[in-house]
Amino acid sequence: MSTIITYGTFDLLHYGHINLLMRAKELGDYLIVALSTDEFNLIKGKKSYFNYNERKKMLEAIRYVDLVIEEKSWEQKVTDVKKYNVNTFVIGNDWQGKFDFLGEYCKVIYLTRTDDISTTIIKQELGGGKI
Repeated sequence: MSTIITYGTFDLLHYGHINLLMRAKELGDYLIVALSTDEFNLIKGKKSYFNYNERKKMLEAIRYVDLVIEEKSWEQKVTDVKKYNVNTFVIGNDWQGKFDFLGEYCKVIYLTRTDDISTTIIKQELGGGKI
């Protein structure tokens, strides 16, 4: 069995997220999503619209996702890869090169992001009164 892992906040779930999860799942048999906790998001300077438990429920409802775990720190990636016998680490190409160090433990793939959609864009448009 081939295990894939990806990381993220997955706030304001949108079709770009679904595309990432679908493409990640196509790379293996079992997809783990490490979901940033609310506390970790604060460390990263982010505030989610939905809390961790709400975001987790949404991810668990997506057919491509097999397991959701907590992401509590930047440093846990190597531990997660070893603990879950991960074969492939997948993340959006906006992180290109930042996780190459994981190549010592598993394959690292940076997937092209879906054009014209992001949580940032959604928040900006909603905040600007564009609905």
